[in-house]
Amino acid sequence: FEQCICVCVCMYIYIYCCSSKSFKLYSPKEPGPNGSAFPPFHPGTMLDRDVGPTPMYPPSYLEPGMGRPTPYGNQTDYRIFELNKRLQNWTEDCDNLWWDAFTTEFFEDDAMLTITFCLEDGPKRYTIGRTLIPRYFRSIFEGGATELFYTLKHPKESFHSNFVSLDCDQCTMVTQNGKPMFTQVCVEGRLYLEFMFDDMMRIKTWHFSIRQHREVLPRSILAMHVQDPQMLDQLAKNITRCGLSNSTLNYLRLCVILEPMQELMSRHKTYSLSPRDCLKTCLFQKWQRMVAPPAEPARQAPNKRRKRKMSGGSNMSAGGGNNNSSKKKSPANNFPLSTQVPPMRPEVE
Repeated sequence: FEQCICVCVCMYIYIYCCSSKSFKLYSPKEPGPNGSAFPPFHPGTMLDRDVGPTPMYPPSYLEPGMGRPTPYGNQTDYRIFELNKRLQNWTEDCDNLWWDAFTTEFFEDDAMLTITFCLEDGPKRYTIGRTLIPRYFRSIFEGGATELFYTLKHPKESFHSNFVSLDCDQCTMVTQNGKPMFTQVCVEGRLYLEFMFDDMMRIKTWHFSIRQHREVLPRSILAMHVQDPQMLDQLAKNITRCGLSNSTLNYLRLCVILEPMQELMSRHKTYSLSPRDCLKTCLFQKWQRMVAPPAEPARQAPNKRRKRKMSGGSNMSAGGGNNNSSKKKSPANNFPLSTQVPPMRPEVE
């Protein structure tokens, strides 16, 4: 009888848990409570673009439909996750407006993007502003890439007064290239980001230092051309330089000329001046800044000492002492009494 009661109680608990919504487990293909499906987590793999990529992040990440995490969590990592999701929505029909909206969502108006790497002719460093950032990401896809995402391993987050920094020494930029041959390019380096500490959490500083890169080919493509030595030699050649396509490298070289011209273009749009007048004005202002003497450091005012207030008697004694010291002293006062001769008294007869 006791065993029957235990079995009944267990069956009742099982039925209650299965019927309760709080204990229901949603499958990856089944819509969740908010009506959105989310892909399963498979580390190191990518899913179809319609479903979205599975980033190489810890499984603690939440989908946007499942609620945004609190700002006290790894908010910077989540912003990179959202950036990857937005890049996966890219299609060949995306125009300049789409890329400008992408940059506005993730970058500040005064953001700066820096790329450093080393080529055969020496190290290179390119820095571009907010106006040229959309074209940089677009050049990656124009160079033959069909997918782009960033993976972070052991990132370090630091809080400052008005921004949050993210420093990841093991960052990998992964691109899937379909031209001229299907190739996966993995660019490894260090990524340093500065996010503004506000509701939007946009990037103000982006610095990616490239160390090395790898180009991976599928085995199926190699198996198709085993009997063709010329094709194998062509497949053995790299399609990128330091992980960057020729389209991206040419654009970065062009930015060396375009970046200084941003001030001229901004002045032309603001004041409707001719290009020659804009150039004269900018050169004159730079000359003024060079000729102007350096500002002197502010001198600190000497600290005034507070005078002690003294009582009346002490003031009088101090005043008397000062008056006596101010008067000329007689030299007789300097002789000791032992050296002075006592006065002679007359003898009385």
